[in-house]
Amino acid sequence: MKTLITLGKLVTALAWLLMLFNLLHPFDGQIAAVLNILLGVTVMMHLLQTLIFHTLFSRVLPLGVRDYVNGFAFGVFALLSYRQQLLQHHAN
Repeated sequence: MKTLITLGKLVTALAWLLMLFNLLHPFDGQIAAVLNILLGVTVMMHLLQTLIFHTLFSRVLPLGVRDYVNGFAFGVFALLSYRQQLLQHHAN
């Protein structure tokens, strides 16, 4: 599971880089518009996931700013990572 989470975070980081690069140096044709729309949707979804992240984990794990930034940047893969930590914490 850890490998899947790491791979997912890598792919997510590459997607962020591509969408942000498009803001600075727009690609030719319709792909620029598509990437801008995807960036907007991604920001909205990751904000929602960060809210979910706060709701689920703030009472059982101490969360700092870095945790919320990680949750925003990597979305569901950060949620899975913290879920795994929580399960390990309760197992001990």
